[in-house]
Amino acid sequence: MVLDTNETIFTVLTAMNTCGYEQELSVSDPLRGKIRAEVANTIQQSGEAQEATKTMCQFYDDHQAPDASHLLAQYTSLALYLTPPPALAPKVKEADLPPDVNYVVGIVPLLQKFYEKAGLHSTWQRNHEAFSALTERYHGALSKMLFDTEIYLKLPSAGYLGRQFTVYVDPMGAPGLTNARNYGSEYYVVISPGIGSSLKMEQIRHTYLHYLLDPLALKYPATLKRLEPLLVPVKTAPMDQSFKSDISLLVTECLIRAIEARTASTKASEEQREQAVDNSVRQGFILTTYFYQALAAFEKGPAGLRNAYADLISNIELNRELKRASQAQFASRADPEPLHISRPLEGKLLVTAEQRLSAGDPASAQKLAQQALDEKSEDPGRALFILAQVATANRKIDDARNYFQQALEVAHEPKVVAWSHIYLGRIFDLQENRVVAVDHYRAALSASASLPEAKAAAERGLQQPYEPPGHPQ
Repeated sequence: MVLDTNETIFTVLTAMNTCGYEQELSVSDPLRGKIRAEVANTIQQSGEAQEATKTMCQFYDDHQAPDASHLLAQYTSLALYLTPPPALAPKVKEADLPPDVNYVVGIVPLLQKFYEKAGLHSTWQRNHEAFSALTERYHGALSKMLFDTEIYLKLPSAGYLGRQFTVYVDPMGAPGLTNARNYGSEYYVVISPGIGSSLKMEQIRHTYLHYLLDPLALKYPATLKRLEPLLVPVKTAPMDQSFKSDISLLVTECLIRAIEARTASTKASEEQREQAVDNSVRQGFILTTYFYQALAAFEKGPAGLRNAYADLISNIELNRELKRASQAQFASRADPEPLHISRPLEGKLLVTAEQRLSAGDPASAQKLAQQALDEKSEDPGRALFILAQVATANRKIDDARNYFQQALEVAHEPKVVAWSHIYLGRIFDLQENRVVAVDHYRAALSASASLPEAKAAAERGLQQPYEPPGHPQ
């Protein structure tokens, strides 16, 4: 484990504070208020700093999230995807950024200028010793939590070469929130201390369990594939969509929740532990009961989880668990997942919208896509593309054309770009504007290198005008 501070995170969160982010300010560590005052004083003394701040904060105000917690999550993701200052450049292509980052990535050039004009590096250097003191404050408690977790699993993290678990401490966020992220083999937790408050240790531990257990699931793809029928009964569960479409994510989450129940505080009664298991099942994590019971035997044996894992998974009786799942009474909502998982990238609203559209329910698809667009919480290009498909299905060709064109203005995903051009090509063919139609088919062809179906459709459009039997598809 690495416990550290990070100037990029400091820069992004300080920019948020400068632009009016005040969530839990009154209970934050005093260092947050001190830095806010220092930055405000520097800006006040420089016209260039004032102008850079004004421009950046205008973008910030125009890209607000539904709530302050979601806003912090978006900018935390952005910070983890940026290189160190002064460059502050995205580490990957924009098309490869998560949707929540895509929505706010436009602030990057404004942030770069703000960092320079507001003298943030000098502020960082002046306060670096105080930042380091924060990490020292929590080092002992974090180390003990990680050690206790490894002891229970009989699974030393030292065997995880090439992987990283990092906890960043930064006082500029809300102390009541912990943001955890998984990007490939790297796991990050960003925490903000408060006045006299302890860390959200449960959320940090949850992420650490993912760090330890995610690789084990990837070692047994065939065994896990056998369990894929379990994805069917959880379709109506309130948990995040990612768990309903990836059996390895579902299995790992169930195992983690079972471990958390079994290792709850010594003050927790057996009844309280079983209630925690039941709550997990009601949210859709239907294997939690199995793992909770199976871990009792694991605790008594000498084998570590790395060696016991294969049997733990293989011993799942599919028919029994399907029956148990069919009897589960799912809750109306689920607890928020502490760890933001990088797969799949699609958001829940848009995934559901696509499913409803495929099922022949364009009205529901339109409602969900419009909600995602209004809340500014998911990929706007994909939302506009779905709205265009709904308009096409409803034979509202002018609306469809407008939505496809709007999608192209903001979309980054190759699939959305390619098919938007193809649909526009077909619409212009129907309107007997072959010149513009051909331009769209050519654009679709250049965007569809990794999309065989889109490439074939673009090539057909270039060969001859589109002539559907009825209305445009």
